[in-house]
Amino acid sequence: MDQGFFLLFATVSVITALMLVVARNPVHSALALMACFLQISAIFVLLEAPLLAVIQIFVYVGAIMVLFLFVIMMIDMREAVLQRFLPGGNLPALVLLVVLGVEMIVLVFWSDSFSVATPATAGGGDTIRTLGTTLFADYLLPFEAASVILLVALVGAIVLARKEPG
Repeated sequence: MDQGFFLLFATVSVITALMLVVARNPVHSALALMACFLQISAIFVLLEAPLLAVIQIFVYVGAIMVLFLFVIMMIDMREAVLQRFLPGGNLPALVLLVVLGVEMIVLVFWSDSFSVATPATAGGGDTIRTLGTTLFADYLLPFEAASVILLVALVGAIVLARKEPG
């Protein structure tokens, strides 16, 4: 039963992520991103990590989406519609998307741990301390990389919202 829900949430998450990239309207992209975040939060609930699910909803769906919506409101849509992407730029992205999708499907079906439904739980009631220790000890580099990506996104939003002189 859990595996079925996981496949459902993961599939909807991938579909909404694709909608995020493909949508031409920035508001539709923001709504697809919010739906993707909610699906990831549901996966956290399946993994018996309610703290991460709530943090996912509060931080990403709440705070980050508000930031994105403010950026969307500040962009001059008439000018943005006139600017187009480079022609032919969709083909390499589509090829990469297909390669990564096939790789994900192969890894899911060849994985031995996919069929085993044993969530990793920490011993005792000290799960937040264990989570913090694991996050800042074992996964420090990915955590800092995510911080840098969010900082770059914020700077990019400021650059996009800035009016050109003249």
